[in-house]
Amino acid sequence: MRTDTTAPVVLDRREGPYGEVVLRRHGELLQIIANGCFLMDTSDGRSERLLVDAARDALDDRPAPALLIGGLGVGFSLAHAAADPRWGRIAVVEREQAIIDWHHGGPLAELSGAALRDTRAQILHTDLVSYVSGATESYDALCLDIDNGPGWTVTEGNNSLYSPAGLAACKARLNPGGVLAVWSAQPSSAFDDALRNAGFQGVRTEEIPVARGVPDVVHLGVRAA
Repeated sequence: MRTDTTAPVVLDRREGPYGEVVLRRHGELLQIIANGCFLMDTSDGRSERLLVDAARDALDDRPAPALLIGGLGVGFSLAHAAADPRWGRIAVVEREQAIIDWHHGGPLAELSGAALRDTRAQILHTDLVSYVSGATESYDALCLDIDNGPGWTVTEGNNSLYSPAGLAACKARLNPGGVLAVWSAQPSSAFDDALRNAGFQGVRTEEIPVARGVPDVVHLGVRAA
């Protein structure tokens, strides 16, 4: 396998309310780094696509289901959702203005430009934890990808999203029969138990094969109809 030995080039560096966010190019890849922690890059996208598809496939046949995506990232989830005519309204919550800017005319626009022109899609510049706790809008699917997993959060404040109160807030944002899907870099039986304890039904995980190590997973749970 060929390895890129060139040094990463920083394209933008911002200091935001949650710390430093960096966009850099490493060979052909674009990478997002938050507070020195690697978040994601443009190398694949299988995980992000499975996150959206797993939520869709767990739904019933309701027409034009509304989707909330937690985390814009490099735009794979948004682009994949917008390419699927089954989805209705598609909202993406992103707390970092820098990431939003990188998609609006910045280096990441090549991945998300068509999706952002889709009339179903909108970006909400707000914190996901605050949004699910205080919003009044409801959705048929919540796809959350803001951390490396429930046990490996980007910032300490995100921990509350996976707490009993946070999961209750997520469930409150779902319509009856709606689906919560949470991406994680590793399986967590403890989080599956937390979903069950929060009243979600049909709790399960779907694995995403990786080149080395344990598989990425999507944790799924359904709000009772």
